[in-house]
Amino acid sequence: MKQQPKLRVGDIVEVRSKEEILRTLDKTGQLGGMPFMPQMFQFCGRRLRVAKRAHKTCDTINEFKGRRLKDAVHLEGIRCDGQAYGGCEAGCLIFWKVAWLKRPSDSASPSDRGGNCTEADVLAGTQRANGPEGGGPTYVCQATQVLAATEPLPWWEPGQYVEDYTSGNIGLGKLLRGFIYMGYRWFINLGIGLGRPLRWLYDAFQKLWGGVPYPRRLGKIPQGTPTPTADLNLQPGDLVRVKSYQTILDTIDESNRNRGLYFDAEMVPYCGGKHRVLKRVTRIVDEKTGKIREFKNPCIILDGAVCQSRYSECRLFCPRSIYAYWREVWLERVPERGADPDLDAQQHGVEQSDRPGLDQRARRNGA
Repeated sequence: MKQQPKLRVGDIVEVRSKEEILRTLDKTGQLGGMPFMPQMFQFCGRRLRVAKRAHKTCDTINEFKGRRLKDAVHLEGIRCDGQAYGGCEAGCLIFWKVAWLKRPSDSASPSDRGGNCTEADVLAGTQRANGPEGGGPTYVCQATQVLAATEPLPWWEPGQYVEDYTSGNIGLGKLLRGFIYMGYRWFINLGIGLGRPLRWLYDAFQKLWGGVPYPRRLGKIPQGTPTPTADLNLQPGDLVRVKSYQTILDTIDESNRNRGLYFDAEMVPYCGGKHRVLKRVTRIVDEKTGKIREFKNPCIILDGAVCQSRYSECRLFCPRSIYAYWREVWLERVPERGADPDLDAQQHGVEQSDRPGLDQRARRNGA
């Protein structure tokens, strides 16, 4: 096929036909280690908009660092429904290899790269044979295959940030603010007694224009002391306000956990804001093991509240947009009094390529 220019944010693409996509897959239903998941077939023939170029992503399995991914994008609003994966409720943003897409004006077929894959092979590829440990099905999805489909990406490699900007993933202002924050954090972490005054100065400057306070503070509850709980019985569609950052710090321990669930720095920008409850989460696929993990305490996903990778240098500007998980003690109900224009403006102001922050997912043991 003729080489097409790389896809950018906002480009319209058409998902190729089932037959064309199957020709790109091996007998396990994968292309370059990335699975084509059964629920993706429903989008064949549809025209969709590119949300982000997925030239990089994050490792939620081992090292919590950046990974390089070739020839892939995320499409607007297309998330995994978990139906083929034991009812997983994580709602991951789906990866689309460029070979599975075409521009509306492109009539060329993709090159055959696979091994006579069938739709039955794709479905069978969602599970692997259990080892001696058993314990229910072992699922294979895009999240469990991130390491196989990517390669390490050092945070200091400059080309990734050039592509962040030229792809349309982020604007110049966000790029510069990210670097300024990382430089400021480096000074705070020097350990020369300037941490407290530098954090105070950061907060004072941010307060002048309504910015986010310094997002990496420790919880107030001593390690080993029980953390508080709340039962609001929140349901999809309920309107809530995220409590202030200082109030949340009073509900988490010195490891920033509440009953095992980590409060990540990427959640701080949502403090004080209003959101609709998207879903209650009780089970997800553990990316490391492929097994279903049942939560001891349900978590809440809020519409539009995703990881923006603003405060984690090892995965700065990752476009994966993982949903954050919230404890109900971090939220409060907002009375319904008709339409709320502030809510609409707030949610549209958040980057909506729309899984929890990486650190949160990686440290959720005991949740």
